[in-house]
Amino acid sequence: MSSKPTREATWELIKEYLPSDQMQRHSLSVEAVMRHLAKKHGEDEEMWGVIGLAHDIDYERYPDQHCHRAPEILREAGWPEEYIRAVVSHGWGICSDVEPLSLLEKTLFTIDELTGLVAASALVRPSKSILDLPVKSVTKKWKDKAFAAGADRSVIEKGAAMIGVELPELISDTIEGMRTEAEAIGLKGNL
Repeated sequence: MSSKPTREATWELIKEYLPSDQMQRHSLSVEAVMRHLAKKHGEDEEMWGVIGLAHDIDYERYPDQHCHRAPEILREAGWPEEYIRAVVSHGWGICSDVEPLSLLEKTLFTIDELTGLVAASALVRPSKSILDLPVKSVTKKWKDKAFAAGADRSVIEKGAAMIGVELPELISDTIEGMRTEAEAIGLKGNL
């Protein structure tokens, strides 16, 4: 029987399946942005948050089966199918054929890549902090395709179009969300 997963239970899964600091920080970043955007859109912050937190649950153990092992892990943990579908949809066109349909799914698809670019942009600043990171710094880095090359800009652009938001606003929301967890994600810097 599936029930809504709690944040605490989801964090326990993260510690088990994603033991590296890097993956935990990424998961916390995506969770923070999802919660911020859920609040902005009047959506269920807890649902958006736990889905954001767990989106890469199978990535470390099963990198060649990313988005394919997540359903069994999450079903075993008692997750509802709606939540599992959202997790799998973030890899649409990359490692999944599940197209993001809801606002939650489209948002997750979009900001997953963007959190990496924003984090990298913060880390090259003298402060090494997201707390003083302006949108302009990220948009400048956006144009340099060699910078944070792993952050697929085409996915971010596609997602932004799907949710109908301009890139500067999306970057601003991503920064704002990540600021709420600056210390936990290693981006408090020297401020």
